[in-house]
Amino acid sequence: MQALIFDCDGVLVDTERDGHRVAFNKAFAAKGLSDNWSVDRYHDLLLTAGGKERMKRHFDETAWPVPNEAREDFIKDLHRLKTDIFMELIEEGQLPLRPGISRIMNEAIDAGVTLAVCSTSNERAVQSIVDRLLGDRVSANITVFAGDMVKAKKPDPAIYLLALSQLSLDRDKCVVVEDSNIGLTSARAAGIRCLVTKSSYTENEDFSAAQAIVPNMDDDNGQAVSINTLSALLN
Repeated sequence: MQALIFDCDGVLVDTERDGHRVAFNKAFAAKGLSDNWSVDRYHDLLLTAGGKERMKRHFDETAWPVPNEAREDFIKDLHRLKTDIFMELIEEGQLPLRPGISRIMNEAIDAGVTLAVCSTSNERAVQSIVDRLLGDRVSANITVFAGDMVKAKKPDPAIYLLALSQLSLDRDKCVVVEDSNIGLTSARAAGIRCLVTKSSYTENEDFSAAQAIVPNMDDDNGQAVSINTLSALLN
């Protein structure tokens, strides 16, 4: 195996329900907005990839608090605030890594496997998770592709194609770890094999296109996904 590529939200950390959703709601409140995303509402909004895109969709479906000409700046400002709040949650240790993530990344480094993260989330937020939760060794050996580095977000394969290009990777020697149908579709469209670790919001989604599906990288029965497990997916 040449490279192991991870999504961030839902894979490294189960961030969506108790991280991003909470941060969005705190940002809305700080700006004096009455909008508050319930668990079910955010589940529905997750069908739209990208935080700024989710907010645009939400206000399109409800009501915009600003005139047309102010919408882009309004969304950018609100998303910056949301990202600051989300990073505070990370720094406070409220969102721990999912089981087995640190272990498998260190195994990959030991085996000389290239590591990358491909996420539609804000680059600052993704880098903060990598730096603060994964430690100096992993942070120094992983490349982050995130946010607005590509024009089209998942399920478009652009973010994975960017990683393949910039890291000079052979797609037939790479494995992606995703947690959602959107991410799985993106990885497979890029021609990369994919293992799925289900997360709280995605456990009932269609993962029939995945090469393997596991509850976690370390499951409750003590069965750990290893570098050898992942390499076998390439055969």
